[in-house]
Amino acid sequence: MMIQEEIVHVRGIPKKLIIFLHGYLDDCSSLDGKLSSFLDTLDDYALHIPQAPCRCEVGKGMRQWYSMYRFDPHYERRDVEVFDDFLQYYDRMSLGLAETYQYLLPYIEQTLSEYNLGYKDLILCGFSQGAMVAIYTALMGPARICGLISFSGILAGHSYLLKHAHNRPNTLLVHGSSDKYLRPEALNFTQNKLEQLGCHVQTCILDHGDHELSNKALQTASSFISHCGQIK
Repeated sequence: MMIQEEIVHVRGIPKKLIIFLHGYLDDCSSLDGKLSSFLDTLDDYALHIPQAPCRCEVGKGMRQWYSMYRFDPHYERRDVEVFDDFLQYYDRMSLGLAETYQYLLPYIEQTLSEYNLGYKDLILCGFSQGAMVAIYTALMGPARICGLISFSGILAGHSYLLKHAHNRPNTLLVHGSSDKYLRPEALNFTQNKLEQLGCHVQTCILDHGDHELSNKALQTASSFISHCGQIK
């Protein structure tokens, strides 16, 4: 499986590569339409929005990085009351994440090579399922990246990652306090586990924010990108 479709924006002479992964039941065109204000705040970058090569099993014409149905065929994770039970659904997904990593990593390495950049120049961003993939890839990749940004995500496959992760990326976690799809407690859980691994983590909780990419979320991400190379 290979990534064969993408949307690309380049400004100036790229000193950073930003790879932004769309969510489940989404595609690169839809994500691109939400990023215009974000793009205007950055200089000397290349931003790539790859399209997941897998057609979504539950949404005609939409895409997925890996099957969610495989791990939770009846969407039970949205209805469980106890957070630890909620976590178990996402912990099962390490197999899906590992499969995605196998085809995403060659894309990342090829794209870095195109701009003569290295992992130290890479910022991985993702929304929802894309955020889970970005977190997994940043933790498991060949080298430490410049920065990691998760919008409405969670540390999925945490049992595996807490044993095997070997990178410590500087990270920004953004989550809405009213997120109905991936509950807000996911931010504190992810922050605690990433800090346990040794990552420097910043957070942004959006009051009344839902499961979406808001202008406030993107403004926060832009500020993080501007300074993340200075964070040790």
